[in-house]
Amino acid sequence: MTLEGVIASFDGARGDGTFVSDNEVFYFHCVSIHDGSRSIEVGVRARATRAVGRLGRDEVVDVQEVRGR
Repeated sequence: MTLEGVIASFDGARGDGTFVSDNEVFYFHCVSIHDGSRSIEVGVRARATRAVGRLGRDEVVDVQEVRGR
């Protein structure tokens, strides 16, 4: 399922962050950033795909900034 939301946090040293959509908070790892940059700015609007992570928790993958809005 594709979600739209905001990057709420990102820790470049750890390589992970949180994505908020409809008051739900999802974890993501830097390898899940769509453009391969391994970094994304906090506060930007983004689109991501909801998935079940390796620990069985909901997280997001294919995280990409939404531009032009």
